[in-house]
Amino acid sequence: MQLNTELGVVGISNDVIAAVASDTASSCFGVKGLADPGVMDGIVRILKGETKKKGVRVTVMEDGTVALEIRIIVLGGLNIIAACSSIISEVKYNVQNRTGVSVSSVRILVDAIKA
Repeated sequence: MQLNTELGVVGISNDVIAAVASDTASSCFGVKGLADPGVMDGIVRILKGETKKKGVRVTVMEDGTVALEIRIIVLGGLNIIAACSSIISEVKYNVQNRTGVSVSSVRILVDAIKA
């Protein structure tokens, strides 16, 4: 992804965006870890040109924004709706603040609940 600034052009890899999203989601309350999708899903993502980094999928939209999909494992006894809402806010803020890339959407998929 290329960003035009007043000082020039800055290139930011989708892997960097995925790493920021992954680190942020992992550090949120109630998140036990990030989940990897199956092998076939990974092959489809490669063919579509999407980036996946341990539970995070980054898709660059036509308008220059990014859409994020994050697969998480949460702790048992957690209010999942409240936790996901908080994760969405944190991830969106951190990705936009640390990379300068606009985030059009953050989708959270809860893959498992662990004790």
